[in-house]
Amino acid sequence: MIPNELSEQEQIRRNSLEELRRMGIEPYPAAKYPTNAFSTDIKAEFTDPEDPTDHSSLRQVCIAGRMMSRRIMGKASFVELQDSKGRIQVYVTRDDICPGEDKELYNTVFKKLLDLGDFVGIKGFVFRTQKGEISVHAQELTLLSKSIRPLPIVKYKDGVAYDKFDDPELRYRRRYVDLVVNDGIKDIFLKRTKVYNTMRDYFNAQGYTEVETPILQPIPGGAAARPFVTHHNALDIPLYLRIADELYLKRLIVGGFEGVYEFSKNFRNEGMDRTHNPEFTCMEIYIAYKDYNWMMQFTENMLERICREVNGGTEVEVGGQTISFKAPFKRVTMREAILEHTGVDIEGMDEEALRQVCRDLHIETDPSMGKGKLIDEIFGEKCEGNYIQPTFITDYPIEMSPLCKRHRHNPELTERFELMVAGKELCNAYSELNDPIDQLERFQEQLRLSEKGDDEAMFIDLDFVRALEYGMPPTSGMGIGMDRLVMLMTGQTAIQEVLFFPQMRPEKKAAAQEENQEPVPTDQE
Repeated sequence: MIPNELSEQEQIRRNSLEELRRMGIEPYPAAKYPTNAFSTDIKAEFTDPEDPTDHSSLRQVCIAGRMMSRRIMGKASFVELQDSKGRIQVYVTRDDICPGEDKELYNTVFKKLLDLGDFVGIKGFVFRTQKGEISVHAQELTLLSKSIRPLPIVKYKDGVAYDKFDDPELRYRRRYVDLVVNDGIKDIFLKRTKVYNTMRDYFNAQGYTEVETPILQPIPGGAAARPFVTHHNALDIPLYLRIADELYLKRLIVGGFEGVYEFSKNFRNEGMDRTHNPEFTCMEIYIAYKDYNWMMQFTENMLERICREVNGGTEVEVGGQTISFKAPFKRVTMREAILEHTGVDIEGMDEEALRQVCRDLHIETDPSMGKGKLIDEIFGEKCEGNYIQPTFITDYPIEMSPLCKRHRHNPELTERFELMVAGKELCNAYSELNDPIDQLERFQEQLRLSEKGDDEAMFIDLDFVRALEYGMPPTSGMGIGMDRLVMLMTGQTAIQEVLFFPQMRPEKKAAAQEENQEPVPTDQE
């Protein structure tokens, strides 16, 4: 987007850019700059020298980053430089960066043509100021990249903050600005990486194999969800963006892998809110010769380890509540959960009886809903939000779980659990159905639901049934929403806070109009 009209500050910066070029200074020089230190490391490794006046004994460094503040005091100035790890103060004097007769680099370039947000390189030595702050004394200053749009850097006057960049719409749309000016945002995403790495280490240490499966699929299988559909021109067929990778991963178990897992980008063509994004990341793992009881213990131990690695303990604060990931977690059956929170025992109820329960509980339904959907609505409306501490909800009715093995003690139930944390589902796991005849019948029931109007019912995947016909060993599988897990581990209550670039609704006004109407921050120094 090219703005039709530049703000005053933007025009001043472009004029500075041209003036730099007239002076023979390239505002966007060659990419390489020989940095050898970071702000945080400089501070952590500093030791006071015996003779602070002996500059030759002080540590020489070469650093680079953005100018985030500047205080000009005649022939000397202080700059706050922000690099990828943090901030450090830089002391700049006219005679140090301009040792000869020509003082133009300081008087004109540094004082007048450089702006907050510009990237600069600094070579100099590390010292401690009279006020005790570890700083870098600049001996060389190089412009590395000119910023021609002002950053909304917060200024304070009489205790009031100005130019705060805290509007969620703008923060999510312009994450690149959010990361620069708002403290703590980058830490969320560094913790996200730590969550992934800890989980990978946990799986790899037990000999499981990370794999990749297709994102474009001829049948959107593995979950009950509305898919995104596209068209492959060369093959002249519809294709679907993956809603889950379950059926492909179980094919690999058929093929002889004992344990496989994947961090997959999934896509569901459904609503957006504080806990749902149409593009999201899920981790699914499948392990042969295990069942859902084993998987519960495996899952709670994994989550406790992740919490310790990311937060240094087993507790996190989320939405004003303290959540403990100390294993073991509580276990409650689906029937017990509904009975506890509604007073209704659903055991043995047919579809019409469940519809009446929904009417009595003032839960909206529609004719496309079968038994599974009705039970799911009851649990979602009346039970789910009550489970703040990690709780395994187990033994789901068979109608709710078309890919799940029947319960060994009750054929009307399945060996399934969902892990509820902070009132939301985090994990879903089964003892996997490996009976191909039973699986085909379950798929056919899903087809009947689809014909009734359920647009989230599963497709029949005949190739997956064929794979099961070759034989799949007893297997347990588990899927976990990675974005929700990161929300919990970082204490966030909105999924948009843990996605670099969340899906956003179209802007209400034309982008150019918005650009001209926004208050433009100024470089108050």
